[in-house]
Amino acid sequence: MPSATLVLPEVRIHARKALPFYSKHPWVYHSAIVSMTDDIAPGSEVVLRTHDGKFIARGLYNPNSNIRVRLYCWDENQALDDLFWSRRLDDAISLRRRLFGHFTPELACRLVYSEADQFSGLIIDRFGDWLTVQFTSRALADRKERLLDLLEQKLAPKGIVLRSEKGIRAAEGLEMTDGLARGIEPPNPLLIRENDIIYAVDLTAGQKTGFFLDQRENRRRIASFSANSRVLDMFCYSGGFGLNCLVHGPAAEVIAVDSSAAALELTYANAEGNGVAGRLQVMQEDGFKALEQIVAAGDKFSTVILDPPKLAKHRDGIEAALRGYYSLNRLAVDALVPGGLLMTCSCSGHVTHEMFTEMLSRVSLQSGRHVQILEARGPGPDHPASVHCLETDYLKCYLCRVV
Repeated sequence: MPSATLVLPEVRIHARKALPFYSKHPWVYHSAIVSMTDDIAPGSEVVLRTHDGKFIARGLYNPNSNIRVRLYCWDENQALDDLFWSRRLDDAISLRRRLFGHFTPELACRLVYSEADQFSGLIIDRFGDWLTVQFTSRALADRKERLLDLLEQKLAPKGIVLRSEKGIRAAEGLEMTDGLARGIEPPNPLLIRENDIIYAVDLTAGQKTGFFLDQRENRRRIASFSANSRVLDMFCYSGGFGLNCLVHGPAAEVIAVDSSAAALELTYANAEGNGVAGRLQVMQEDGFKALEQIVAAGDKFSTVILDPPKLAKHRDGIEAALRGYYSLNRLAVDALVPGGLLMTCSCSGHVTHEMFTEMLSRVSLQSGRHVQILEARGPGPDHPASVHCLETDYLKCYLCRVV
């Protein structure tokens, strides 16, 4: 690792593009760069400067990514060395210990959330005594072994599993294989406890890093309104929202819908494990088609939960995503009884809160139903947002009453 006195390669940016980086936004796109030191090796630590040589920040360089430099430090004298990364990990872990107290064998939470924890390109989740690690930066992945060493020293997990998001390896030029990186294999399934509900999760083949931890508080919140109600849980995956309604409502009935047979098997197994399978029905179908069928049949619910997968992966997909969200929410409104509740979510970071609420406004106008936003919610506090990188404020969750 470079020392503070080592002369580092430089990347200089266009005169009119410095403000975001002075404001500590961590992503330097190739279009912002005016010049750089020749032949910078991938993964190298670099200094970001203005076009006329003024220091801005230190970061890591990746010629294979549209994000050419990820910034980590705005102190000219602070090297991105082992001590620097160790302190960053300590800070992230300290927050989660404050949130959750003692890390029990059944606790699942996010330990490091990339830019929000000043660790652009790294996501770490804790599932009991195992960690799942996801690198979304090739330059940071080049420091994988040292970072895994630090995790073992600080947390003593039984095992560390590497996971990757679809498309990231190609976008970053990453050469990394998913699977066990340290320690012993996790049990399959591994049992976690969330909101006093036991869930079986698969750390090696389950979606994302094994479980959608960001919706913890939202799952519990909708359950508080579901007593004796009939609930439709769309895109249910392993049954997170529906199980909360069944256990904590308790709801009279939950219809859980997903296109994946494996997800529905997991949902039913989780319901059985928590003693509520008798009030659960599962439906394997594409979410859009399922809602069309439900509306066509005249079926009505007291509560509808929409938590679809990401519909906009890039900026050029925003319009198509908004059309998709409109269709889903328009159908969901038709499936609700007067005064029913809609919990509608979007995990598409490119779709802003303003775009999403404007979409809900159009749903209200076109359906002739009055939509009241009771609560505008986001992820749990173990998924914080950075004021310097608003892209981390990705999850929109609106609890609405539909008259």
